[in-house]
Amino acid sequence: MKEVKNFLVEEDGVGVVEIILILVVLIGLVIVFKSQLTSLVTNIFSKITSDSNKIIK
Repeated sequence: MKEVKNFLVEEDGVGVVEIILILVVLIGLVIVFKSQLTSLVTNIFSKITSDSNKIIK
């Protein structure tokens, strides 16, 4: 009986499973929205480059 109680109380594996599930969801979102993320990052870097050139000149 004590062994069953200890088994139910032990939660070490639950944290690992939760982290793996979160990573799977994040990777799935990146795969689905890859083109949108790529264009967003490209636009952000081009804006940063153009604005920094204005400051330097």
